[in-house]
Amino acid sequence: MTGEQKRNIQDMRRQGLSYSQIADSLSLSVNTVKSFCRRNNLSVHNASNDTENKADKEHCKQCDRRLEQTPNSKPKVFCSDQCRHAWWSAHRDRLNRKAVYHLTCAYCGRVFDSYGNKTRKYCCHACYIKDRFGEEARREQRAI
Repeated sequence: MTGEQKRNIQDMRRQGLSYSQIADSLSLSVNTVKSFCRRNNLSVHNASNDTENKADKEHCKQCDRRLEQTPNSKPKVFCSDQCRHAWWSAHRDRLNRKAVYHLTCAYCGRVFDSYGNKTRKYCCHACYIKDRFGEEARREQRAI
């Protein structure tokens, strides 16, 4: 591999091109490009020089607190589970949810969506209690 090819690989990787796209444009093997990128720490999240991307890695997406990244591990995005849940709740439209199941409640018959659990039977806890314990649970709830 020539010095020019090495510079081209670095530039193309910084632009966000994949290994196969780079290999095709430079007439190199995909494995050669992949090996060079790994040796030179040019993975997708390390390759871009955007200040915005660097700032995203340094601060929590939700509260903007400074994050301490652990070397040789997946970069942290949130400082805590609370921030992660809050961000998910506020940005539901930006999530790529693939495991959404449309189910019918076994008690009330209402159609509901379940994320990640296709065996769910009830739309809510109240329906579960009513179906499991019947009329006694209804009387006890009224008394409380």
